[in-house]
Amino acid sequence: MEKEAHLQPPPLTLLDRYHGEGFTPLYSTTVTVSGGEAAHGRASGVARSDDGNLVLDLRLPAALGGPGGGTNPEQLFAAGFAACFHGALSLIARRERIEVQGITVVVQVAFGRDPVDGGYALTAEICVRLPGVEKAVAEELVRNTERMCPYAKLAREGMHSVITVLV
Repeated sequence: MEKEAHLQPPPLTLLDRYHGEGFTPLYSTTVTVSGGEAAHGRASGVARSDDGNLVLDLRLPAALGGPGGGTNPEQLFAAGFAACFHGALSLIARRERIEVQGITVVVQVAFGRDPVDGGYALTAEICVRLPGVEKAVAEELVRNTERMCPYAKLAREGMHSVITVLV
């Protein structure tokens, strides 16, 4: 059996400013959702990543009238947001030579009705714990992380997306 490599944080060079003319992808992934038993991705779907590392049963949560028993888009978004924010915060603290142990980032995502258009919307609340860090220093670290984290940027500014229909 092959020994697993010791996990390391990414290099600080990821914090270097980019000065190119257009978006330059550094990583891309593809996840496909099929409809499952109810022919409805959110209610009974399966999400599979192109590399096979993600295979999840999707289920409508009980709060929305479903059976629960699987994950849902809001949980996946909250997990991605929290992981990205945590990673960016850790890198920024390391660059600033601020020793922080036990950082936690909790992201609560709510799915609900949107009074603007009568449809649906998401909201997110982020709670960051930086044990042992002076409050003013912690607040500056979080402000800098908000500017750098692409999930925070997405939540603040939206995201470029392209939808293609194949028949």
